[in-house]
Amino acid sequence: MQPLLEYLGVETTLDAWWLVIGIGAQAMFTMRFLIQWYASEKAGESVVPTLFWWFSIFGGATLLAYGVYRGEIVIIMGQSLGLLIYVRNLMLIYRKPGPGTDSDL
Repeated sequence: MQPLLEYLGVETTLDAWWLVIGIGAQAMFTMRFLIQWYASEKAGESVVPTLFWWFSIFGGATLLAYGVYRGEIVIIMGQSLGLLIYVRNLMLIYRKPGPGTDSDL
């Protein structure tokens, strides 16, 4: 187990907790695709439910925090821009209710 932790850069208990947070964030970020797939299958066409954007924000924000802790510039850059896009999509959805919103999810 120790070689694996060393390989993953885990040197302290805090590092271990951040690794768990990072894995959880990635799982949350991945869930958005499962949500979108389920909603599309249910609708019989490709749709992007509102919940997709919420999972994008929470997963992306947590991944950004993980990237900042780890000093990973690639994660920081990728998630920073993504978060702006996710927030903007929710702003557009909630500004004008109508087609494209999915209240079931």
